[in-house]
Amino acid sequence: MNQDGLQGVSRLRRLRCCQAVRALVRETHLNISDLIAPLFIIEGGHKETQPINSMPGIVRHTIPHVLQEAESLLRLGIPAVILFPCVESSLKDDTGTEALNPNGLILRAIRALKQAVPELLLITDIALDPYTSHGHDGVLNAEATDIDNNRTVAILGQMAVLSAAAGADWIAPSDMMDGRVRHIRQKLDTAELRETAILAYAAKYASAFYGPFRDAVRSAKKTYLDKSTYQLEPANRRQAIREVLLDVHEGADAVMIKPAGGYLDIIHEARQVTTLPLAAYQVSGEYAQIHAAAQRGWLDAEACREESLVSIKRAGADMIVTYFAKAFAQTRA
Repeated sequence: MNQDGLQGVSRLRRLRCCQAVRALVRETHLNISDLIAPLFIIEGGHKETQPINSMPGIVRHTIPHVLQEAESLLRLGIPAVILFPCVESSLKDDTGTEALNPNGLILRAIRALKQAVPELLLITDIALDPYTSHGHDGVLNAEATDIDNNRTVAILGQMAVLSAAAGADWIAPSDMMDGRVRHIRQKLDTAELRETAILAYAAKYASAFYGPFRDAVRSAKKTYLDKSTYQLEPANRRQAIREVLLDVHEGADAVMIKPAGGYLDIIHEARQVTTLPLAAYQVSGEYAQIHAAAQRGWLDAEACREESLVSIKRAGADMIVTYFAKAFAQTRA
């Protein structure tokens, strides 16, 4: 018996008494090497950037400038980047024709980056929303009421081959069309690009948190674009796991959950059903809301950044696509 009349009481605070003990018993470890930095690319022949108002600290890079940025990220220990084009409005149309331009913006960026920073892992997002005038991730059907799944998948396969041939290490289809992972794998193998891996956006939700991203790539005229016929319903959990398992079956090398913060349960369940590497995308709205609250003095930006990233790792993600990548790495340098 102790002085309180209790027997065998555990004092868990003994394991929280100081920084040294807390470090020794820490269960989840967040490393710079876990992070993937998204980069937005624009046309321009100079080392210039364009700020993105809805994403403080994030910019659109010209190709000359992105080479410098990539070198900086690699020096900080960030092993990978994922590329998104900001295409001129004059090049957009209903079918995203510019996506198949062999000398298009993103393909030129891949070639330049692979030559300048060959050690950096290059991931290319494969979807049509940056290229279509309507902002959807695919080609509309004849009635313009929905996405033509099969026609879109055929274009995605061509996009994947072009990106891989240009030097992309990983292909990341984010469109959520049925059958696109199998089709892309077949197209890559047929083109003798068997070493190119597929990071599938396996469970991508029809989320309201994508607004700043659409601003960054100028993919739609309005903040919220309804993509609920192909992206997942936020209320659905079991369907997400079916999507993950399907992409695994079709040949994905790694799978991703998007968004991350509101879907930690999905990350956790995905971790239980596959041994493939698991990524999570901390999306633009998650990034922007932390910054917005911090600017008003309501939150500590750095502390919230750390906590949000650790929670994603704790849920089971092996790697995290995050706009916080560079800032986090700089604090650990």
